[in-house]
Amino acid sequence: MTNQVHLASLPGVKQFDLTGHVAIVTGGSKGLGAAIAAGLASAGANIMIASRDLSEGTAVADEIAQGFKVRALARSVDVTSPADVEKLTAETISQFGRIDILINSAGINIRGSIDNLTYEQFQQVQKTNVDGTWLCCKSVIPHMKAAKYGRIVNLASTLGVVGLPNRTPYTASKGAVVQMTRALGLEMAPFGITCNAICPGPFLTPMNIPIADTEEAKKSIVGAVALERWGDLKEIQGAAILLASPAGSYMTGSLLTVDGGWTAR
Repeated sequence: MTNQVHLASLPGVKQFDLTGHVAIVTGGSKGLGAAIAAGLASAGANIMIASRDLSEGTAVADEIAQGFKVRALARSVDVTSPADVEKLTAETISQFGRIDILINSAGINIRGSIDNLTYEQFQQVQKTNVDGTWLCCKSVIPHMKAAKYGRIVNLASTLGVVGLPNRTPYTASKGAVVQMTRALGLEMAPFGITCNAICPGPFLTPMNIPIADTEEAKKSIVGAVALERWGDLKEIQGAAILLASPAGSYMTGSLLTVDGGWTAR
């Protein structure tokens, strides 16, 4: 006798519905951060954009609010500053009354061979990509614990799990984000909070536009992707909605790779 699932027996939860939820999106004024913010808004979430550039952040927030009929605000934030991060959390609570979702998308990349990079450049990448992610997690978690619910989504990278020449600062930082995600997923599990990471492959973000037409990119990046192209920004949205929504409730400490098949080779 086959096992049958009857629709009438399934809980009446819209698995990908974020109506009424509040999401902080760091690095939300451009690239993958802006795309994710729009994706969450399309599912009904209200959005707080965190960006170093307030004018860029406000422009994205206004576009989201008008396009998806949700509340969207922007604040100028340096994610490496504990004071800035705490202020962001406090203002989000003040404006929206809750924090359900944190998207850690703020990040930088400095490329070059190790003998041509300075220690200061290495530290700069770690400070934004690692320290910034940790500080934002630390700041929102008390509020999520109080609510007994939370979704943390860190933007790691395929370069957090595989290597690429001339990327020691970035690969080191994203490998740290991968391990931070795993540890935090375990740590927060008893409190109804999940922590997962998206590992994007080669997306044509502002960070990657300068190298898009180089021979290295054509051979080592796009040339190694099974789909043989750069990712479009909107193609990150489905993964973010999954991990931020009730649909991702049985995922924590996980890595979701969105790379066109790059790491499958």
